[in-house]
Amino acid sequence: MKVLVTGAKGMLGQDLCPIFEDAGMFVIETDVENLDITDFKAAENFITNTKPQIIVHLAAYTNVDGAETGREKADLINHKAAENLARISKKTGAILIYVSTDYVFDGTKTEPYLPNDPVNPLSVYGKTKALGETAVIENAEKYYIARTSWLYGINGKNFIETMLKLGKAGKEIKVVNDQTGSPTYTVDLALGILKLLNKPFGIYHISGEGETTWYDFANEIFTQEDIKADLAPVSTEEYTKGQNKVVAIRPKYSTLQNSVPMRHWKEALQSYLEYRKSLQAE
Repeated sequence: MKVLVTGAKGMLGQDLCPIFEDAGMFVIETDVENLDITDFKAAENFITNTKPQIIVHLAAYTNVDGAETGREKADLINHKAAENLARISKKTGAILIYVSTDYVFDGTKTEPYLPNDPVNPLSVYGKTKALGETAVIENAEKYYIARTSWLYGINGKNFIETMLKLGKAGKEIKVVNDQTGSPTYTVDLALGILKLLNKPFGIYHISGEGETTWYDFANEIFTQEDIKADLAPVSTEEYTKGQNKVVAIRPKYSTLQNSVPMRHWKEALQSYLEYRKSLQAE
């Protein structure tokens, strides 16, 4: 099985590619340097020539706050590029896997979101990802949409690394305590995406099991690492006031009901921290 991965050099891509290779697949790694997914003709030529049976679309504009003032770029990458790949996948007969986000929801629910719940994004980022989903549904014949949440991985900037840096520096850390969701380890998401290939085409949710707030997530990081951090909970409103930039509106509640069995987020966090230590010991 030949698999083309967009955004292969990203945080998720660097974990997903070796996992797919270990599963016996031939992986074609692409990124902005060798494949412009925003150029339909160039992307069509590349995919027609390489002939993948599966396209895993990971490339995305993920700067949630930046999207508020960079709407055009976010739409081009999150929406238009997804439409290009959906159209190309239909032409070539490839299966398209599009990774989306919990931010397509408005956070008004008080229990986990189901894959068929209506979307109502609050931010430009969420809106462009929701448009990407629609483009996939309307233009691809064989597709999986995999929504995830609060992603972190060893190969990119993430919340855990930020907290550890601030905690070890002894600085006062204020973290929002009124947004609830599920932290997701990139390794677990990659394994979850692999499991989708045994399921009917459609929309699925893949995130860490259980739910937490950003403050409680930070607290668990410091507990597991035995760091006495100066940590304080704040409201989103309080936190936003202290920022010298436009801050996107996030859903208050965005826990996803998992479509495949997933590790609890605390267990996944422990695994991440242990792997991190093993790398530092090398």
